[in-house]
Amino acid sequence: GELIGRTPQCTQEEMTAAVKNSADAQKKWREVSVSNRIRVMLKYQALIRDNMKSIAEILTAEQGKTLADAEGDIFRGLEVVEHSASIGSLIMGETVENVGSHIDTYSYKQPLGVTAGICPFNFPAMIPLWMFPMSITCGNATVMKPSERVPMTTMKLAELALEAGVPAGIVNVIHGGHDTVNFICDAPEIKAISFVGGNQAGYHIHARGTANGKRVQANTGAKNHGVIMPDADKDHAINSIAGSAIGACGQRCMALSVAVFVGKSREWIPEIVEKISKLTPGPGNKNSDLGPMVTLAARQRAVDLVTSAEKEGAKIELDGRKCTVDGHPNGFWFGPTVITGVKPNMTCYKEEIFAPVLVVMEAETLEEAIQLINNNPYGNGTAIFTSSGAAARHFQHTVDAGQVGINVPIPVPLPYFSFTGSRASIRGDINFYGKQGVQFYTQVKTITSNWNPKFQNTGATVNMPILGKE
Repeated sequence: GELIGRTPQCTQEEMTAAVKNSADAQKKWREVSVSNRIRVMLKYQALIRDNMKSIAEILTAEQGKTLADAEGDIFRGLEVVEHSASIGSLIMGETVENVGSHIDTYSYKQPLGVTAGICPFNFPAMIPLWMFPMSITCGNATVMKPSERVPMTTMKLAELALEAGVPAGIVNVIHGGHDTVNFICDAPEIKAISFVGGNQAGYHIHARGTANGKRVQANTGAKNHGVIMPDADKDHAINSIAGSAIGACGQRCMALSVAVFVGKSREWIPEIVEKISKLTPGPGNKNSDLGPMVTLAARQRAVDLVTSAEKEGAKIELDGRKCTVDGHPNGFWFGPTVITGVKPNMTCYKEEIFAPVLVVMEAETLEEAIQLINNNPYGNGTAIFTSSGAAARHFQHTVDAGQVGINVPIPVPLPYFSFTGSRASIRGDINFYGKQGVQFYTQVKTITSNWNPKFQNTGATVNMPILGKE
């Protein structure tokens, strides 16, 4: 690794000033018409598109993923910005006329005030863009805390937001580690927190934030399984599993890090090992398939988990622990790795490795594969590869995971749906972006009005009013 910058730890005074600045700015921003907020988002998406390559260069320099993967990271976030420009229909309330004589009831979705986003290192563009564009288009201000490992991409996105016409203070960025996280959880002006990252941090943020009366959506760990049926298109299944498990150096929460070969499809295991062995690590700005791990500590953790698999009886079919790249002796390299003979009690299965490691398991039947997935505590996503509509239908109906791919390796929904990870992969009950994102960033206000032209003076009524009786 080479030092390219330093991330400051904001002081309490700086963070307090940032939140106050956002709270003050939001009072004016919420009065800006929905149409004009949409116009700002349209300008913003155009600026992101025009600056795609320069943002990707920043992202690759600080995170390590390949330039092509960095552009994909940005594009998936850009799609959320584009969808936020449809807020006019997403933010509509409801109306019922004549719930009682001359009485109407209607509701509005109003902004919360100041929201916050706490982001991980693995998607420096996509995850911030999941958060603040939808929040501010709903009329909120947002305080963002990027990962201290990759702060520069978020800073660039914030600069472009200002250029697009987002008023100063509506998107503020603060930096730091634990102290900054705890400040966000405790600051009374912050009404809602969005988080994506590891279990320990996510559970802490959810507990501390909700204890302080805040809404919290926290996407946490995952262990996603790809089920390969004997009737699957072999080449498509192998290519899909290999790319999903190894791409982005395995550092993504929707990677298919576990391959479950059902029945005779186990005969394809040597072919997937061969396919993965051809994927080459290297600098992200070169013609590489995967970049380095994000830190030396992350690399060592992956080494330890692969070593534990060996000690617990699994077989290391392809070993990337001693990977080196010519000309880059200081990189945090970890080569593509495949572990076979894995059992559910093994540490390499129970822990999210977050490295270019494919864990291979076997099942005799589809039912056995589904039971394996359902017994795992995580529910972020899963996929099945099959040519049988009946098998696919049964799988999607009975598997306990929030996002299911059928011959699709990474089934992350587009923004007009929502990211619906489930079980231990999320804390909180409202998911990211789409309609659920709007629900998270707004408060429903319901009005019941009586415009009876002839109010009757019947005296004070102490009984419970029954609006729909007349």
